Amino acid sequence: MVAGYLATNAAAGYLRRIAAGLVLALALGTIVIAPPAAAQRLGPALNSTGAILKWINGYRHRPDPESLPAVVHALSSMQAFKDAESSGPYIGFIAGVLSANQNIAETLILKMTSIDPADHWVLVRAIAYSDLPNWKDLLATFVDRMPTRREMINQYLDGKLPTLQQIDFKMAKPGMLDKIKADLNIGGKPKKIVALQPTPELIDVLWGYYLATGTYAPIESVIKLLPLSNDHDNVDNLTTGSAAKFTLASNAVRDTDLLAMLQASEKTQPDDVKPVLHDVIETAETVDTVHMRQESLAAIEELKEKGPNSKRELSGWGQVGQGALSMGCVVAAATGQIELGIPCVIGGAAYTAGLQYVTH
Repeated sequence: MVAGYLATNAAAGYLRRIAAGLVLALALGTIVIAPPAAAQRLGPALNSTGAILKWINGYRHRPDPESLPAVVHALSSMQAFKDAESSGPYIGFIAGVLSANQNIAETLILKMTSIDPADHWVLVRAIAYSDLPNWKDLLATFVDRMPTRREMINQYLDGKLPTLQQIDFKMAKPGMLDKIKADLNIGGKPKKIVALQPTPELIDVLWGYYLATGTYAPIESVIKLLPLSNDHDNVDNLTTGSAAKFTLASNAVRDTDLLAMLQASEKTQPDDVKPVLHDVIETAETVDTVHMRQESLAAIEELKEKGPNSKRELSGWGQVGQGALSMGCVVAAATGQIELGIPCVIGGAAYTAGLQYVTH
């Protein structure tokens, strides 16, 4: 596949996120983006996750793309990419830096390819998520430096794996006739659509992208997930939508630029988004995240007790999904020890952290 691409392009649980994760994170009081701080070029000692977190959090105010390779090497040495489900913030951040620095993106990637080969998947995904005009060329160029990820690269080049521009926001719900046809297999199986499914992990990626760029695009994607917070038929959707809602509000409390973005975009939102976004803005303006947390808990508890509105029966409540983060991250969220790691403080990862915690 890669050879063909080079020739033709000129080198061109289960996730039933059983509300346990959301319930625990909301109950503990999820930590989100810290107040903006000036980004500083890191020195030679990159062995502190606290220093890296501080640098990432302030990056959008004073971009320093040349330091990205050193940061990625440090994260790799600390095995920050060992768990795919908790790596979303880092992937989004790397993708955002590459996207904003097209002229030096190839140089940055070259310097990062010398990380542990087991972590090359992070680079492959970040390149695909960067939305650079030549992202496929870059993957094809560096495939020989990342041979263990050749198949992954092939699938991206062949369009079999989705990019960050292919999010399934699940706005349309199938009607009764559609459900009957699906159940009876009338018309054959529907064509599989290559798309990213809404998950708390996706929210992590989008927040990482925002920290790298400070732009509206990733925030717009999080906003589009807000209607899922009103979906009382699907546990995964309700959890993801609640995560989008809560992280937007919590982060906007601390980030005035983000709050201004939300305020400016409210009037142009579709009818299913506008009231939820209004609630987010009002919560951020009044610093009333406790109220939002209580509402989310109540919605999750109702779904647990009664089941979906359309089908009052839930199977598998005892099967908590595959844990995304370690118990230590939950402790960090509860105690405010943000230096324990960036997934504890950004986006939906703190929600999924509870899954691992409640299984121990």
